[in-house]
Amino acid sequence: MYWDAWSLDRLLILFVSAAFAMIGIQVTMFHYRQNFHHKSMWVPVVSAPVFFATGLALTFYNANWLRLLFVAFMVLGAIDGLVGVYFHAKGVGVRVGGYAMRNFLIGPPVVLPFLFTAISALGLLAVYWR
Repeated sequence: MYWDAWSLDRLLILFVSAAFAMIGIQVTMFHYRQNFHHKSMWVPVVSAPVFFATGLALTFYNANWLRLLFVAFMVLGAIDGLVGVYFHAKGVGVRVGGYAMRNFLIGPPVVLPFLFTAISALGLLAVYWR
């Protein structure tokens, strides 16, 4: 039930939790700046703190149900990031000039949702790496 030591998987789960806390703050600021004009903007804003809390709990309490919940959340996070890439790329395209370089610079950050997916994948690696 409890962890025996600070192994690599435990440290990675702690890192993933901290990363979701920081990404959650950044995503909240970006989406707030856009006045949450699309309902899907709430998904990473709400899910990032939940992922943070679940990962932090798993860092200190190694229960099977908590591990399964963390895995389910990381799968959802990976999917959420990929959906976010679609919406961000679409958001760049609807700006005046379409997919011009300047729209990638000032429009929605296309790379940030990939980071959400990558951190979720790192969480999955931390759980399943042997």
